[in-house]
Amino acid sequence: MPNVTLAWPVEIRLPKDRRTLRVAFDDGRTFDLTAELLRVTSPSAEVQGHSEAERKTVGGKRNVTILSVDPVGNYAVRIGFDDMHATGIYSWAFLRDLGENAERRFRDYLDDLQAKGLDRDRPGVR
Repeated sequence: MPNVTLAWPVEIRLPKDRRTLRVAFDDGRTFDLTAELLRVTSPSAEVQGHSEAERKTVGGKRNVTILSVDPVGNYAVRIGFDDMHATGIYSWAFLRDLGENAERRFRDYLDDLQAKGLDRDRPGVR
């Protein structure tokens, strides 16, 4: 198994518009993660389920904003959204992976929406 060193966040910033979360890591990488992507990929059981078969696709989140970012120990943050979803605990590794794979993850989300008859503007879950 390769020796993998976890990059540690040195800054987590929520801009005034609350539509992105900027995460800067100690290796110099910085990612601006949209509230929509964070919400629809939430690591919560509500979204991810307890297996791949239970994973939900959540529509209608184009304009979601972030209300809060609260530390969870020294390994993660809990993000609260204006749609009242606040059960996802976003580990540093999850945020890093999301940043590195944001384009692919968002494209997969758009494909899932289309396949399930959902869209970014109308609420719905499948």
